[in-house]
Amino acid sequence: MTAHAPIASDIETLRTALSAARSEIAKAVRGQDETILLTLIGIISGGHVLLEGPPGTGKTLLVQSLHAATGLDFARIQFTPDLMPADITGGMTLVEDETGRPRVDYQKGPIFTQLLLADEINRATPRTQSALLEAMQDGAISHNGRTEQLPQPFTVLATQNPIEMEGTYTLPEAQVDRFMLRIEVKYPSPESLAEILIATTGTEKPKLQAVLTPEQILVLRALVRDMPVHSTIPLAVAKLATATQPGSPDSDAEANRILRYGISPRGAQSMLLGAKAHAFLAGRNHVAVEDLRAVMGPTLLHRLHARFEAKADPLAVTKLLNRLFDKHLGSIS
Repeated sequence: MTAHAPIASDIETLRTALSAARSEIAKAVRGQDETILLTLIGIISGGHVLLEGPPGTGKTLLVQSLHAATGLDFARIQFTPDLMPADITGGMTLVEDETGRPRVDYQKGPIFTQLLLADEINRATPRTQSALLEAMQDGAISHNGRTEQLPQPFTVLATQNPIEMEGTYTLPEAQVDRFMLRIEVKYPSPESLAEILIATTGTEKPKLQAVLTPEQILVLRALVRDMPVHSTIPLAVAKLATATQPGSPDSDAEANRILRYGISPRGAQSMLLGAKAHAFLAGRNHVAVEDLRAVMGPTLLHRLHARFEAKADPLAVTKLLNRLFDKHLGSIS
């Protein structure tokens, strides 16, 4: 199996391995099937994921389980107000050479991994948060006039608590836009919570198997990008994106009233790429409108910024986005 032209049997093998990974993660993370699906979409799309939800809903456990099921190299950084950029990227350190003489050398930080958990990312200062920007965009770290490539596949999965604001630093819009998906991790249903209580208060813990490899993930990323898309879909996605830009010829009175600014080009790219990954996971060989609708919220909502007067209705932006989706993409068969 190669990354260039896998045959049909190889593609099915990859789909089977991806499905197995999804099942393995679900053994540990109960009642979060949609969250697991969307996280895997981010992984096989080559995007980064922001997991947002109250404490105790399994955000960190999800990332740890993903590591166990995929065999990706893993590092966790607990973001705190005193965390410095060098604690993430590394820095120049005094070490001994082969002869025992001291010399200054660059020591790589924990970001040099394949799966990075940025836990409670909004607890670090903006200066420290910005240490992730180059890595998330270019997959590299610059230091002392040199550029170091990060291991591939590389993905940042960040967590934050949306209800606790004291002692936190809101992520800048430029950083939020670098997350392909923002996933709202919700409370489990009573039935799922009962399963969690039984599974976590006993002596046995689920042992997860590595059923997907980093090499397979790289091939999956190539397959996702090669997914066929009907010629009408990119233009429709583009029209949806420009319709969210206040003052543009394509926006309407409601968008102008509600939004300060709309979807970035990176957001439109994320929506289409996420739809390709969703189609692959669903066993389809082309992108359908249902794939676009499934990833619309997680790829676009965190990129739309409402005006102050619209924030009184928490669903105003969602309603607007759904209406614009129906207008520009709903009629595509």
